[in-house]
Amino acid sequence: MKVIILGKDDMLANLIRGSILADVDIVGVLRYENLYFSGFQMLLNDTFKPSPALTLIKKYNLNDMKFNSANSEEFKKEVLRLNTDIILVGTWSEKLDKEIIELPKIATINVHPSMLPKYRGPNPYLQTIWHGEKFSGVTFHLMTENFDSGAVLAQARIEILKIDTGKELRNKTVFCARLLCTELLNDLKKGCVVPIPQDERAATYYKEISPEDMTLNFEKETADEIMAHVRGFYPFRPTYIQDGNKFLIVNPYKMSLTDKIAQPAEITTRKTKTIEIACKDGRVLRFEDLKRYRK
Repeated sequence: MKVIILGKDDMLANLIRGSILADVDIVGVLRYENLYFSGFQMLLNDTFKPSPALTLIKKYNLNDMKFNSANSEEFKKEVLRLNTDIILVGTWSEKLDKEIIELPKIATINVHPSMLPKYRGPNPYLQTIWHGEKFSGVTFHLMTENFDSGAVLAQARIEILKIDTGKELRNKTVFCARLLCTELLNDLKKGCVVPIPQDERAATYYKEISPEDMTLNFEKETADEIMAHVRGFYPFRPTYIQDGNKFLIVNPYKMSLTDKIAQPAEITTRKTKTIEIACKDGRVLRFEDLKRYRK
């Protein structure tokens, strides 16, 4: 089975590892960075700060594709020339043309870090934690012209711990994707995968966050909601506490619930790099190791 993998960062690296464990023929890898960096910038990055995916590409002598778009005519010709069975996509914001999606002999398969049809859209890591979910997941599904809506091929559920930030959830998710990738590719080789259409009635979609979402609102959010807000946004976006005309960047690993009760948004303690603020439910949160946003 001949596979081309498109992706970025840790998800791409784990899809490569999962495909290697499935003993498929990886005929090409297209890294997301090619879409946004010039050839010279790619050379600098690859020389001085090589990604985990590039390390695997070199280790296994894989075809490091140099196209600046997965919709390009050059990429299309290469997919056909390589007689590709599957295009496997993970962490890729470029919308693929229908013509590209339909090129592989078997399918183009996307990997989405949620339990579809829930949490379609960008950055489910952030959204699932922010919305107080106890579980997330990873879904391999057939790619269609509509984002995250194709029939499901494989899924796995992932527990979200109360101490997890978006960083920990992402780490757990990409590792789970590696294991599920191996399992799915092995099942595809045997011909024993049945696509299951998504239930559109259960679908949820969350768009990209706005700058306003990064400022915490202690009058509208409870203590649990504030902590989930901070944990979900890290490390993708900073979260801020507005203190007068200052904005303080919150450390998600340095916040805790006190035994104090006060009026919403009341500051009960203010020290260097530390502040205590009451939330909507009256409970007071302590934030330490704060950094001032100076831009």
